[in-house]
Amino acid sequence: MNICDSIILGIIEGITEFLPISSTGHLIVASEFLGIDQNSVTKAYEVIIQFAAILAVILNYPSKFSFKHIDLWTKIFISFLPIAIIGFIFSSQVKAMFNFQIVAIMFIVGGIVFLIVEKFYDESKHITSDVEDVTYKQALYIGLAQIFALIPGTSRAGSSIIGAMLVGLNRKASAEFSFLLAFPVMCATTAYDLLKHYKELFSDAIFLNLVIGFIVSFFVAFLAIKLFLKFLENFTFVAFGIYRIVFGVLLLIIFN
Repeated sequence: MNICDSIILGIIEGITEFLPISSTGHLIVASEFLGIDQNSVTKAYEVIIQFAAILAVILNYPSKFSFKHIDLWTKIFISFLPIAIIGFIFSSQVKAMFNFQIVAIMFIVGGIVFLIVEKFYDESKHITSDVEDVTYKQALYIGLAQIFALIPGTSRAGSSIIGAMLVGLNRKASAEFSFLLAFPVMCATTAYDLLKHYKELFSDAIFLNLVIGFIVSFFVAFLAIKLFLKFLENFTFVAFGIYRIVFGVLLLIIFN
């Protein structure tokens, strides 16, 4: 992996982390095209630039990260628990699913799910328009939906957004709750990978690439969040559903 590869992966991560199109799936595909081996260090590197994107949430929502919002973060923690528990128990099985066929299939499946949900979605009946008003029950259901994100290509953002829409949040609140929920998920994942691979990640050979990818991912993600929310003011998730299906079909054609 060279500096150019780090910039490309940082841009891809920053754009895709908060969109319901699977950042992990895009990083796997991009790494294949760039000729980057998907070894344990590369995967840990990808997790860390994902964490950089997550930090952009703090810059976009600084007021949420205070003790005044302890009730909101309690709900977010409840949402975080299901994926933390299942991910820890079945970590080896999850890693075994990282291949192009599964990624492609889950892109397509996720796209179809978005189209179906949008077909029957009525914004006027989804009265939760502020993340502060999410109930503990809604938070738990969103967390259960997020478990599907353990399957590569599903999308953590996509799973949590769909879960939120199904339990009564409007599109904007669904996206914002998903942004905030990403924080504990990626903090835990990054800490785990740092403990496992800190020697390799902070070696002279990869450290500069890591810093560059981290910075690029952070700033691109910051802009992506703002543009995504602007998009949702006028449009639905249908475009993302169509994109997922087309991208998944292309993957099946290219890698089969």
